[in-house]
Amino acid sequence: MVKIRHIALSVPDPEKSAHFYEQALGLRRVGEGHSPMATVVYLSDGYLNLALIRYESDEMAGERGKGFVGVHHFGFKVDDVGEAERRVEEHGGVFFMDQPLGQENMYYEKKFRDPDGIIFDLTHLGWVGAD
Repeated sequence: MVKIRHIALSVPDPEKSAHFYEQALGLRRVGEGHSPMATVVYLSDGYLNLALIRYESDEMAGERGKGFVGVHHFGFKVDDVGEAERRVEEHGGVFFMDQPLGQENMYYEKKFRDPDGIIFDLTHLGWVGAD
């Protein structure tokens, strides 16, 4: 079964953005991440995860670059990543990024582009705060 459980926004200041969504809409903070790739604050409504990301390099941000602000990608939780990957590629989607070797963790995901170039993630683990 496939479920949308993750939306990622590229923002200049994850803390400032998190404060807005926490105060204005009552989302709750469920995690943070700091790595050479990005700084992230994870919020949730209990059903869907919102990742507020400041990418540290253009390479990690993709073709839009680290200065892009807006919806960057979204994510699907799937039962079987291998099977979902096969189906995506069979229908014209293209795999383009995986976690570095040895980095599978609770935020593990594989990145793809659909036939129009829109970025999405597949994971079997889900995202913190998302049911």
